[in-house]
Amino acid sequence: MASRHYPRGPLVVIVGETASGKTKLAMTVAELFNGEIISADSWTVYKGFDIGTAKPTLQEQALIPHHLIDIADADHGFNAAEYKRLALQSIDDISKRGRLPIMAGGTGLYVDSIIYDYSFLPPATASIRNYLNGLSLDELQHKVIEKGINSQDIDTNNKRRLIRLFESNGKRPIKSSLRENTILLGIRLPEEKLLDRIRLRVDHMINSGLVEEVGVLAEKYGWDVEPMKGIGYREFVEYYNGTQTLEETRLRVVKSTLNLAKRQRTWFKRNNSIRWVNEQSEAIDILTTFLNN
Repeated sequence: MASRHYPRGPLVVIVGETASGKTKLAMTVAELFNGEIISADSWTVYKGFDIGTAKPTLQEQALIPHHLIDIADADHGFNAAEYKRLALQSIDDISKRGRLPIMAGGTGLYVDSIIYDYSFLPPATASIRNYLNGLSLDELQHKVIEKGINSQDIDTNNKRRLIRLFESNGKRPIKSSLRENTILLGIRLPEEKLLDRIRLRVDHMINSGLVEEVGVLAEKYGWDVEPMKGIGYREFVEYYNGTQTLEETRLRVVKSTLNLAKRQRTWFKRNNSIRWVNEQSEAIDILTTFLNN
């Protein structure tokens, strides 16, 4: 099946909660159907943030071409509008070469920006953005509440997203109908099994050098750049301040990751176009039918 050639058009999208197995399924699909993977993750875009973001390994990236990984600098930031522009370019390039584009990731806004062709609201003026950037997270959270803005489905611990929410007065991007010739697969695991996977993943990260990675990045960038506020990094501030043990830090990372999974579940369960699967073989059967039609 590796010689399969595609005309321009089909798009496979694999979504689900963190640690649910999206990368593994995407790799299998790419091997079977002559595909390339487009990451839909708001943290793996950053160069140098490898272990804490569960970035695909260099071996995985060598086996299957990956796109939109290591494309942003920590001190410059990144946003969904930029992601959409680059992802559309990648989809077009992969399709033109007769291969299958496979978008895989858990950042719902990134995924939806492509499959629903989001029209993003224009950015705020530089003076407003600078003012908001100068506020603390607590001050921003209070301003959002004070203004009566609906923050449902927004990570209110993410300063950048709070700023964008405040700038738009709670308005969401305008979206179109679902992209044609697109199939959405979602991986859903029982909650206890997912928790076990999250614990194992965090332990693997720590054993693979996460503590050292965080220390190097904190020394290079400080704690205020956007990716240092991501899960697996922000929980280490107190550890490096000497006020928290490694075990306490580990438990905080596990808890933060589980909370992220719950937010992802809430985001994706609203989408009735997603076909949920439990087994890899089920996903392959669905894709085979889709691509042969």
